[in-house]
Order: sequence, then C-alpha cells, then structure tokens
Amino acid sequence: MVFVKAQKTRAYFKRFQVKFKRRRQGKTDYRARIRLINQDKNKYNTPKYRVVVRFTNKDIIAQVVSASIAGDHILGSAYSHELPHYGLEVGLTNYAAAYCTGLLLARRVLKKLEMDKDYEGNVEATGENYSVEAAESRRPFRALLDVGLLRTTTGNRVFGALKGALDGGLDIPHSDKRFAGFNKDKQLLDPEVHRKYIYGGHVSSYMNNLMEDEPDKYQSHFSRFIKKGIESENMEEMYKKVHAAIRADPAKTKSVKPPSKSQHKRYNLKKLTYEERREKLIQRLNALNSAEAHKEDEDDDE
Repeated sequence: MVFVKAQKTRAYFKRFQVKFKRRRQGKTDYRARIRLINQDKNKYNTPKYRVVVRFTNKDIIAQVVSASIAGDHILGSAYSHELPHYGLEVGLTNYAAAYCTGLLLARRVLKKLEMDKDYEGNVEATGENYSVEAAESRRPFRALLDVGLLRTTTGNRVFGALKGALDGGLDIPHSDKRFAGFNKDKQLLDPEVHRKYIYGGHVSSYMNNLMEDEPDKYQSHFSRFIKKGIESENMEEMYKKVHAAIRADPAKTKSVKPPSKSQHKRYNLKKLTYEERREKLIQRLNALNSAEAHKEDEDDDE
C-alpha cells in the first residue's frame, strides 16, 4: 500500500492569499505601478501625476492621473474619438493620431491649470527631441509616462502620444531612443523620419504603394479615406490644420444627441409635483361638488 504525502494541506489553503483582482485579470503590473505612484515622504500629500496612455481597437485614451488611497483621480483626459471635432475624421488609431491625442491632452490640462500661456510647447512639430524649459512664473507641469503592459518597442504608438504631450508643453522625463526614426547603430534620432510619422507620412507611402500594386486592396483598405476625399498628397496639410485647431481650442465639447423619436411605454405612473397634485385634488373636489349639485337639482324637480 502506497501512501501519498499531501503537498498542500488544509493549513496551506487557510493561509493562501489570492493576488489582486487586476493582477489575476492580467490588467495591471503592480510592480511597475508601485514605482510610478510612490511619492517622497517630505512632499506630504502632494499628488504624483502620471500620463496614462492606453489603446483599444478603435480608440486612444490619454489621461493625467494621480493616485490616492481612495482611488485614482483624473485631472484631465483626451480621446482620439474627439479628433473629428478638430478635422481628423479617419485613421484615429495610428502614430499621427496618437500624437494629436497627446497634444490635445497637454493643451487641455495646461488650460485647466491656467498655464497654457506660459508653456506653449513646440508650436511646429519638427520631429526633433524637445523638452520644455521652466518659465519665470511657475514650474512646468511634471508627469511620468505610464504605458501599462505595453511592449515599449522603438516606434510604438505610445511614444507618438508622448511626443504630442511633450510638444504640448508637459514636462515628462524621457529619452529619444524609442521614438520612430531612432537609429540603433548610430544611436541617433533622425528628425526627418520622426516628422514623417507625426504627419502621417508612413500612411501616405502605404497608400501610394497599394494604389500602384494592388488597386482593389487600396479601394477596400482605404475606403473611408476615399469617401472623405483624403489623398496621400494632402495628408500633411490636414494634420497641420488639426494641430492648429487643437491649440486654438482644446476645451472639451459636449456631444449633443438628437431627441429620440420612439416613445417609450410607461409601466408606472408619472411622479407628480406638489402643484400638479394640488391642482388634481381641486379638480376632483369641483367634480364631486358639481355632481352633488346636479343630484340635488334632479331631486327638486321630482
């Protein structure tokens, strides 16, 4: 008879502690997060800000967030689905759109803090590395880049959003080694290549290649571009107008939804105000009084 030793006893499971929910779901790297949110003790309750950039299939989310015991507080946010208000209607998830989203976030946060006049940032995107310099009035708004679980490869879209936030006037510690156009052999950033990505030049090149080699694929792949009348030649001009529009008015615009035409069926009575209830009671009393008076008149006639 063979006895098998119990490796995990009842005492083990009594002491077993599950990991945090977002760690179990694979959403948060707590090792990285704790290093991003830890604040120096001599700064007391001063918030430590992070520029959080996340990507979905159809959207880019950029937020300025500070952590507290109660939870994260969002100082400002920008989304690529807001870019159609500024003239960019298609291609809302590429490197150039990420740059626009980062620029929108920076200008929106600085305007909220009334620092947009002191820190205009890099007005014209040249592709060169840029860091904001301190003004005489207030120090620049400083935040750390939070990429989450993203692989930080050279030319990743998250660094397009970082470049937009830097050109917008935020102070974010960074290196130019991960921007599009960095040459690993020469250890130098090529500003012309980086500028090409900021203004959607890589998309233009792909459009031209498909147009020549595979016209059918071009018609299906860039159908929305064709529908909006966007061609490879005028793409840089379009992005310049978008950047100018963001700088002119970065404030958030509320979307106005048209009133619904369908009438929803009610299964309960509508709640009346005090005046409506009072008016309804008066009408009922008047109806009762008139009914009594009418009955008395009939009795007198008999």
